[in-house]
Amino acid sequence: MISTNAKRIGALAVTAALLALAGCGGSDDETSGATDWANSVCSAAAGWSDSVSAAATSLQGGNLSEDSLESAVDDVKDATETLADDLRDAGTPDTEDGQQAKDLVDQLADEIEEGVQTMGDALDDVQGVSGIATAITQITSTLTTMSSDVGGIIDQLEQLDLGSELEDALTNADECASLHSGG
Repeated sequence: MISTNAKRIGALAVTAALLALAGCGGSDDETSGATDWANSVCSAAAGWSDSVSAAATSLQGGNLSEDSLESAVDDVKDATETLADDLRDAGTPDTEDGQQAKDLVDQLADEIEEGVQTMGDALDDVQGVSGIATAITQITSTLTTMSSDVGGIIDQLEQLDLGSELEDALTNADECASLHSGG
């Protein structure tokens, strides 16, 4: 039979563990100032764009092997996983319409992860030289779509008719300047 003191100690230990877990790490529910949030999202998008441009260039080169194609896809996959994590880690901007903005950013993270899956599937289907050419076409097309989606995130956010605080942050945040249409 367990004593009352042992039960209390056990309950305290469980409570302490739950409190510790609740306080650990980041959360999608965290909020941040509008400008900080905009800078986080835009910085992640710009970093991804920089990371995959070399991979995209290598796909346009010609004389590609299955290994070089796989290497390019791996580079894009790594950059995309980082972007998706960074977008989700940006949390929710601490504004009236912050949840709506977060939802769009989370949707983008899901879409780019699907793009990576599509590229991986194309790579898995490679059989011979003609298979490499087919995979390059599909991978390049998917990468173009992903780039357009990532590059257009600011325009998409601005189309949501967000509150003025978040719109101002997206317009004025230093990291977002290169992502505006025509930017």
